[in-house]
Amino acid sequence: MSKDKKKKFKFPSAYTVLLAIMISIALITQFVPGVKKAQLSDLVMAPVTGMVGIKDLALDEQISTSMDKGGVEAALKTINDSETNYMSVWNEGQLKGAIDVALFVLIIGGFLGVVTKTGALDAGVGGLVKKLKGKELMLIPVLMLLFSLGGTSYGMAEESLAFYALITATMMAAGFDPLVGAATLLLGCGVGVLGSTVNPFAIGAAVSAAGAAGVTINQGSTIALGAVLWIVTLLIAIAYVMRYAKKVYADKNATLLSKHELETANEAFSQNSEEILELNGKRKIVLVLFGLSFAVMIASVIPWNDFGVTIFDNTAWFNGSPLGKWWFPELTVWFFLMSVVIGLVYRMSEEDIVGSFINGCADMVGVALVVGISRGVSFMMANSGLDLYILDKASGVLSGVSGMLFANMAYLIYIALSFLIPSTSGLASVSMPIFAPLAQKLNIAPEIIVSAFSAGSGIVNLVTPTSGVVMGGLAISKIEYSTWIKFVTKLLVMIFIATVIILAVGPMLLGL
Repeated sequence: MSKDKKKKFKFPSAYTVLLAIMISIALITQFVPGVKKAQLSDLVMAPVTGMVGIKDLALDEQISTSMDKGGVEAALKTINDSETNYMSVWNEGQLKGAIDVALFVLIIGGFLGVVTKTGALDAGVGGLVKKLKGKELMLIPVLMLLFSLGGTSYGMAEESLAFYALITATMMAAGFDPLVGAATLLLGCGVGVLGSTVNPFAIGAAVSAAGAAGVTINQGSTIALGAVLWIVTLLIAIAYVMRYAKKVYADKNATLLSKHELETANEAFSQNSEEILELNGKRKIVLVLFGLSFAVMIASVIPWNDFGVTIFDNTAWFNGSPLGKWWFPELTVWFFLMSVVIGLVYRMSEEDIVGSFINGCADMVGVALVVGISRGVSFMMANSGLDLYILDKASGVLSGVSGMLFANMAYLIYIALSFLIPSTSGLASVSMPIFAPLAQKLNIAPEIIVSAFSAGSGIVNLVTPTSGVVMGGLAISKIEYSTWIKFVTKLLVMIFIATVIILAVGPMLLGL
C-alpha cells in the first residue's frame, strides 16, 4: 500500500499574516488594564484606516498635554474618555494613512511598465552583465554601500520600493536569484537606517522628541556611534549576501527559493531572456531619463536645509515644493510625468503609453494593499493606547539599571517596541519623552538611548511583517515572507551580537 504524501506546510500570505496580527492586537486589548478595548468596528475598519486614516489633531494635543502633566496613565485615560478614535477615516485633521505611499507604488509600477515596454532596461542590464562577466559579485558591495548611504543619511525606506524590480532583474540576469536582489536592497538600506547618522526620520525625530522633554542630545556623539553601527553591520551584511550569492551562482540548486517562487520571478523578470536587445540611441536616451528620474527623487527627499545647503530653496516653481521638501505626493507626480516623457521620447503611440502604464500599475496593486494594511496594525496600537502601555512598562524595567547593562536593556526593549511600532519617527516621538529623561535621571548619557533606539528599530525593520517596506519589497521581488525569514535569521543573530558589543563598548570609548 503506497504511503500518502504528507501535505507540506505553506506559510500564509502577507495579507493573512497582517490580518492575524490585527486580530491578535484586538484580543490583547480586551485583557490589558488601562487601554481602550478594541471594538469589532475597529478591527473591521483597520485595513482601510491604515490606507486613509486621519489623525485627530485635537485629541493628539490632549494626549500630549495629559502625558506631560500626568504621564502614561493620564494619556491612557484621555484615550479612553475620547468619543472618537485617535486615527479614523472619519476624523478631521492630518492624513496619516499609507494612501500616499500606496499611490506612489502604483505609479512606480506604471513608470516601470512604460520603461520596460521600450526594452531599454533589458538592453541596459544585458550590457552591464556582459561588461561584468566574471565580476558579477562586485555588484553586491557597490549597490549595498550606495543604498546604505541613503539609509544612514536620510532614512531611505519606502522610496526604495521603486528599485526592487530593477535590482531583482539585474541580479537574475547576472546569474543570481531574486533573493540576492531583494537582500542587496533591503539590507543595504536597512543597515544604513540601523546605523543612522543624520537621518532626520530617526536621529532627527529622536533628538527633537528628547528636546521637547527637556533633554539635550549631543549630536556629535550620536553621529559617531551611528557611524560605527552603520559600518560594522554593513560589512557583516555584505559578506553574508556575497557568501549566499556565490553559492547560488555556482549551483542553482543552492537557492532557498521554492520552485513556484523561481517560476513566478522568471515570468516577471526574464521576459526577454532569450532575445538579445540592441542598446540603440533611443534606448540610451531612455536609460538616461530613467537614471535622471531616480537622481531627482533622491535629491528631492534629502533635507538640504538641515545640512546648511540652500541652493535648492528657489526650486518650488515646478510643483510648489522645493527640492529637499518633496515627499510621496510630489514624487508620485514626478514619476507619472517622466512616464509620459519617456513614452514620447521613444515615440510610443498614445495607446502603447497608456496600456503599458496601466499594466505596470496592475502589477503593483498587491504591493500597494500590503503597504496600507501594515499601517493599519500601527493604528490599532495607537487607537487603543496599547503602545503607550507597553512603553510605560518598558521604562519601568529600565529604572534602576545602570551603565553597560542599561544600553543593551534599552536595545532589547526597542526591538520589542519596534515590532509594534515599525515607524522610526513614530517610535521616536512616543518613546523619547519617556526614555531620555529616565536615562538622564540615572546619570546615563541620553545619547545611548538614541543609538539603542536606532539600532533596535533598525534590526526589526529588516524582518517585521508590519513594515510595508519589507512586505512590499518581497512582494515585488516575488519572494515569500517565510523564505526571507529562512534567509535572514542567521544574519540577524550576527548583527544583534555586533550591536550588543558596540552599545556596551562604544559609550566608554566616547566617554559617555
